[in-house]
Amino acid sequence: MTQAPTAAAPLQEARLAPGSRTDRAIKRRRVLGILDAAGRDSLLLTSNTALTWYLDGSRVHVSLAGDPIAALLVDRGGDHLVTFNNEAGRIAAEELPAQVSLHTVPWYGNLHQAAAAIGTSTQPPLAEAEAATELRAARQQLLPAESARYSLLSAELAAILTDVLSAARPDTTEFGLVSALAARVVAAGAEPLVLLCNGSSRSAFRHPLATHSPLGRRAMAVVCARRDGLVANITRWVRFDASTPEERDAEARIAAVEADIFDATVPGARLDRIFAEIQAAYVRHGFGADQWEQHHQGGPAGYAGRDPRVTSNATDAVVLDQAFTWNPTAPGVKIEDTVQLTGSGLRILTVDPRWPVTTVNGLARPVTLQL
Repeated sequence: MTQAPTAAAPLQEARLAPGSRTDRAIKRRRVLGILDAAGRDSLLLTSNTALTWYLDGSRVHVSLAGDPIAALLVDRGGDHLVTFNNEAGRIAAEELPAQVSLHTVPWYGNLHQAAAAIGTSTQPPLAEAEAATELRAARQQLLPAESARYSLLSAELAAILTDVLSAARPDTTEFGLVSALAARVVAAGAEPLVLLCNGSSRSAFRHPLATHSPLGRRAMAVVCARRDGLVANITRWVRFDASTPEERDAEARIAAVEADIFDATVPGARLDRIFAEIQAAYVRHGFGADQWEQHHQGGPAGYAGRDPRVTSNATDAVVLDQAFTWNPTAPGVKIEDTVQLTGSGLRILTVDPRWPVTTVNGLARPVTLQL
């Protein structure tokens, strides 16, 4: 196991801009294939996930909790983005990819109706919900430019966790920790979608929204951050006193559960079968058979936090260059990184070489940072 130094690691200074023309052309061909299979002439995209994927990273939100401020009609003649009149200037100047036509409606207008009316076909457009499975399949294989953006975001996020947790102390509050994380995430040009923290007094909670409680002797931090439409997810632990044998044992066993999930994440594997392997892995490594019921187990990642969350009903097949965030968890332990399945195996994206690791089944996996 290696120890994390205190000096900050240098990050890349330049970000790749969204909107790769090459990647967008491939995405358009994929959507036209969906239209061909459905016998339709157009498709209306209305969700943040679908819009940011198809536009290759454009920001089509204002409120993180609100609906997109744009809708997009993909038809055989071209791509038509409709937005409100008070958003059009920014969209045109900063977010509109080449070869996408921009249309406006009054701020009180109906985006979906306006976008659907643009098409020349006598058929109504195919609604996004009608093609949800096909669109998810189209998003699975990340293309070169978006893979590069995802890798950069993930590495920056891992470095942020290292910096902030290295500066934490037992009397740091949970709110204090997540506010420091949020500041760094926003400064990196990303949006903090999920910020979780539990100090030692609240370790029983699987989704611990921060409170004014101090961290105490041990704490967990979780961040899900979005940039250019892509969402990276990471969990890290910090400890301020000596670990107990029980903690070390549980941490090793949850990493073994994750290793079994990684082994099952291969091209062609169906998500429902990976889910069955997750259930078996908990039992195999000494956790209760019901642990998978206590928290979602993760799944494919990318333009949504999970795309989709894995369950016994998810039958999508794994493909090369697909991203995943698995997050096995049990009482007092959790492990979570964003990874991508490449031709040479799983590549960990949320990695900072300063963070302490141990080798599990050939991969460097994070351990608790001891301060």
